[in-house]
Amino acid sequence: MICKKIDISVDSYQETATLYTYFLDNSPEMIPDRKRPLVLICPGGGYEMTSDREAEPVAIQYIAKGYQAAILRYSVKPAKYPLALLQLAKAVAHLREYADEYHIDTEKIVVQGFSAGGHLACSLGVFWKKPFLSETLGVSAEQIRPNGMILCYPVITSGEYAHRGSFEALLGEDAYDPKKRKEQSLELQVTKDTPPTFLWHTEPDDCVPVENSLFFFEALHKNKIPVEMHIYPAGGHGLSLANEETKRQDGSGIQPECQSWMELACGWMSRL
Repeated sequence: MICKKIDISVDSYQETATLYTYFLDNSPEMIPDRKRPLVLICPGGGYEMTSDREAEPVAIQYIAKGYQAAILRYSVKPAKYPLALLQLAKAVAHLREYADEYHIDTEKIVVQGFSAGGHLACSLGVFWKKPFLSETLGVSAEQIRPNGMILCYPVITSGEYAHRGSFEALLGEDAYDPKKRKEQSLELQVTKDTPPTFLWHTEPDDCVPVENSLFFFEALHKNKIPVEMHIYPAGGHGLSLANEETKRQDGSGIQPECQSWMELACGWMSRL
């Protein structure tokens, strides 16, 4: 396995993101020219931190299933929107540029996000054609286009069911500007160019209400974007893998009913 730590910088911003890669190398014994799908993971943390529980343990699971994986530790509070989005877009462009070296199938680059990381991943999915991204980074829109999204209990809406802390951390004082806040309500930004999406959430989530996923599913369905969604009847927020590996220090976060999401997501990716 090839592991790298790559700085992701954006002109005019001092803060730097870090891209951690977990790449399976090719072998002459096992399809020496193989190109693998890649999952680029954005951990959650309310745009105030990036969670370890939603990072390397998840990447290792994808590696075990034959995928390439990467983790983006993007810039968080204090807010400088759209810095984190620019960092994610640049990370996707980097992975496409070096796809041959990294053995990546450029038609199967999937962005995955948990909670506020889901908002970040989803933002690239709905905004990738916006000129401000490609113009700022000096790349084409196609270079930053995700082929799919895996959104795990994502922050989506800035309306009635919003996780308000995420938007306050993302936008700072602009969180109280109705126009700018509405722009970050991603169910309102879906177009025919939004990529296919896999969603999962728990119905009892009392931190990021399940309506976030429901609203996004409805917008995708209305625009005829392929979508698969799983709503689990048990479990709270921030479950990650929902197993022993990603349990919290107090022992919480194990939810057997929700552990199937990884197999379901991999099945969905195989059909992209």
